[in-house]
Amino acid sequence: MRGKLILVVGPSGVGKDSLIAGAKEEFADWSAISFARRHITRPLEYEPNAEIHEPISLSAFKARNQAGGYMLSWQAHNLSYGIPQKYDVALKSGISVVANVSRTILNVARKRFQPLLIIHVTADPKLLEQRLAKRGRETIPDQEERLRRAESFNVAGPDLRTIRNDGSLKDTSEEFNRCLLCAMRSSQVAFVQ
Repeated sequence: MRGKLILVVGPSGVGKDSLIAGAKEEFADWSAISFARRHITRPLEYEPNAEIHEPISLSAFKARNQAGGYMLSWQAHNLSYGIPQKYDVALKSGISVVANVSRTILNVARKRFQPLLIIHVTADPKLLEQRLAKRGRETIPDQEERLRRAESFNVAGPDLRTIRNDGSLKDTSEEFNRCLLCAMRSSQVAFVQ
């Protein structure tokens, strides 16, 4: 019985980290789900709702990636990102894994990992602009580039569920958590039959 890989995608500032953090808390006592901690070639940031990632140097990242240490890896915004191989081991043992990934690697993930669900988190572009400015992590040109990038991707497919994060975080979190629960249950039913 294989767990389901649940990939969370969406533009910067859409609230993926907040939704994942809330789900991690909601499912803290569940052994059937794991939340991937990404390796990123940037320092760890301590701010409310910021992703807790594993900081890694570029040279260490490259060495680990070449040695097959990541089940998925990609580059974006002059940074390298990786989902450690241990999460593939978890999938093989029947645990569903939630991972925040780039939209650029969805086709690769679809070829390598099944069953799979993609949760595409969206929001109004003006709201994204406000959120990026508020978090203050990027320069204004970087914020503008992230907003342009947000409009350049068309995410589609039968394995896709879209969630809008325009309203209250509480409501969106409840919808997100329901998606995770349904994904885990459908994975278990598919393998029991």
